[in-house]
Amino acid sequence: MAVITTKAIVLSSLKYGDTSLIVKCLTLQEGIKSYMIKGVLKAKKGKLKPAYFQPLTQLNLVANHNSKSSLNAIKEGQVVYPYETVHTSVVKQTIMLFLSEVLSSILQEEEENVPLYNYIETSLIWLDTHSHVANFHLLFLLNLTKYLGFYPDTSNIEKETFNLLDGRFTNVGYEKLTLSGKEIALFKSMLGINFDTINSISYSKKERQTILQIIVEYYELHLEGFRRPKSLNVLETVFN
Repeated sequence: MAVITTKAIVLSSLKYGDTSLIVKCLTLQEGIKSYMIKGVLKAKKGKLKPAYFQPLTQLNLVANHNSKSSLNAIKEGQVVYPYETVHTSVVKQTIMLFLSEVLSSILQEEEENVPLYNYIETSLIWLDTHSHVANFHLLFLLNLTKYLGFYPDTSNIEKETFNLLDGRFTNVGYEKLTLSGKEIALFKSMLGINFDTINSISYSKKERQTILQIIVEYYELHLEGFRRPKSLNVLETVFN
């Protein structure tokens, strides 16, 4: 057993019994870790508070990591970046819930991945500090594929179709797995941009929904076991 001090982002928390939580985190030092936090739901003066374990909360942890168990223990914790606007915005809360579900589903590696951690951390801070965020989740998921190993190959971006399975632009269509026409125009508009420029693009509700469905399908084709998030319907409702 080793005592580790690390930054961490909460991906999910599950009530265990009447008073405890099982929490899954992405840690900076050692990738994905799960923790049993006993008695946190009844303790009034404990070091750890239930609010620390809301989806995508950013923490500093001192934890015991046990190589012989899948559940570890947190000795100390504090919020390293208190969100200022997320808790007062239904849109931002819904985006956070949706992204936490996606990240909890797809991130499994118990090893350090500093670029991935930094990307998620800085993206969430951007979300908290900006007001026009309707396209945030689209670009977040698309650019996340850079760190997961299947970002679209843009070397032939001028071609007329995009093969979702190959992740490449081509002039040959395979019907179901190929984007063309309006869909490929929307998809291309998302490539090569960052959060600060995404608000210069104006999408209708229907276009935003189309892009999201394309990205979710792209994830389904490239990540084994990826399931359509349950919160997808909630997200679409909020943006309608």
